Amino acid sequence: MTKKMILPLFAALSAALLSSVTQAATPVSFSNQDWEVACDNTRTCRLAGYQAENNSDLPVSLLLVRRAGANATVDGKVKLGGAKESSAKALMQLGNRHRISLFINDRDYGETKPYSVAAGHAELTSAQVSALLDALTKSSKIELVIRNTRWQLSDKGASAVMLKADEAQGRVGTSSAFISNNTSKSNSGILSPQAAPSLRLVTPNPNALSSSKKKFAMRSSQLAEMMKTTMKDVNTECPNLADKTAWRVSRLNSKQLLAQHDCWTGAYNTGTGVWVLNDSKPYKPTLVTTSATDYSNGKITSVQKGRGLGDCLTKSEWIWTGTAFEKSHESTTGMCRLIEAGGAWQLPTYVTEVKMSR
Repeated sequence: MTKKMILPLFAALSAALLSSVTQAATPVSFSNQDWEVACDNTRTCRLAGYQAENNSDLPVSLLLVRRAGANATVDGKVKLGGAKESSAKALMQLGNRHRISLFINDRDYGETKPYSVAAGHAELTSAQVSALLDALTKSSKIELVIRNTRWQLSDKGASAVMLKADEAQGRVGTSSAFISNNTSKSNSGILSPQAAPSLRLVTPNPNALSSSKKKFAMRSSQLAEMMKTTMKDVNTECPNLADKTAWRVSRLNSKQLLAQHDCWTGAYNTGTGVWVLNDSKPYKPTLVTTSATDYSNGKITSVQKGRGLGDCLTKSEWIWTGTAFEKSHESTTGMCRLIEAGGAWQLPTYVTEVKMSR
């Protein structure tokens, strides 16, 4: 093979590989009827299903987790909601002697592993997971049973969500796909898992001496005007920027400051604006978020309710790495289906490995 032929071939292969990696590493969030899937940046996919939306008396949720890679297995967990009186009474019967039974189309597939009160769920056996994966690809009656109480899991939307997970992990057309109508492709093309990015949390030093040897002093109106430059639409992102609420300014290190100001208030959520700036000119303010709900020791957190009941949340986190805040986590707790206060599951779309700086 001549050099002229090798170079274009190498370039084409490199471009294809880069495109595949970039596409697969992109987080996925998708829902259809009573099911949803979240695939994070490591290519781990979590599929969650619930009871039908009009059946809130006995809320239930199933979580299926599959990592990337040709040999990855599928783990299953089930959580029974106790938000309604009818389901709360049934859950009180749970103890060391009672387990949850799985029925598919009125056939008994045995008991789950023991219900964990601390974790709030029961793990499924591998046989139960296999039966469910088959049942969810077609119309099926799926029930979780304790004595005479039956929680019915919806199958509506499961196939669409399973297909989306297959796409995210490069399994379409392979034997390990959830939806395996055509298994003509080799499993060697399935995408491999990616390592979570590593971040190092540097604890800020609020008592650091300023390198400029000058005390930072700026009026609230000046701070507000400066921070406007960090947003495209102040009225939407931080409508309370110019009000009389006090600014909260603390030191991060000898050169940088953290500035906070209340940005907005909704029916059941609030958001605080957080900026990093230099303590002397040029200030170069950088907006981290306008939806913070907490800040402590170099960690910014945003937790927002999906509705007033608080049975579904979104969560984002940023950590201080010494010169800037970097996003370290992003997730939801799933659909608002009355499973429990605070949401049913953790469905991350972005994860990192955070290490403490010594």
